Amino acid sequence: MRILLIEDDTTLGAAVRDQIAADGQSVDWVTRLDAAGDAVRATAYDLMLLDLMLPDGRGIGFLKSLRAKGDVTPVIILTALDQISDRIEGLNAGADDYLVKPFDLAELSARIGSVARRYSGNPNPILSHGPLDIDLAARNIHKDGKPVPLTAREWALFEAFLSRPGQLLSKAQLEEKLYAFDSEVESNTIEVHVSRLRKKLGAKVIVTERGMGYRLGRP
Repeated sequence: MRILLIEDDTTLGAAVRDQIAADGQSVDWVTRLDAAGDAVRATAYDLMLLDLMLPDGRGIGFLKSLRAKGDVTPVIILTALDQISDRIEGLNAGADDYLVKPFDLAELSARIGSVARRYSGNPNPILSHGPLDIDLAARNIHKDGKPVPLTAREWALFEAFLSRPGQLLSKAQLEEKLYAFDSEVESNTIEVHVSRLRKKLGAKVIVTERGMGYRLGRP
């Protein structure tokens, strides 16, 4: 997934950024609402993490503006505001979840996964694909009953295909899901990850549409 983190606390922001990156996801981190607006106009994000108290305004206004424009990107609020009235205001403004600081980073990862699954149309974390049994919440895969270890990047790439079964994904789209703005991406990075997934999960798990991109193979 490509995630936008809007957080002005540099210590917390760095910790959240590193957690998301360790999960194999791509994250762009901004500390102001004006920078967040620029990022949203430039990139289609899969999810946003939004602080409510920022140097140039309140996150609630930013969220309401997004929803008024028809933007349905999932949003999880991260804030120190812990009153019930604050939570109600955030949810009524269009947030999908509300996490009060301080929070456990593992819980944040779980909530990101839960919200993403709901938006993909299948909130069930347990999937089957041919000989593969997949637990999206635990982030593990078994093939014919045997565990298959994946790196964080391999998992994130495979998860991108699982969330869009049958949909053709271009190389550029996949790079956007895996890498932030300031990351250097080698020209054959996606090909290498796809090749490794095929070796681990099966030759036909990902199908190449020559000159166009890749799609999840049929079970």
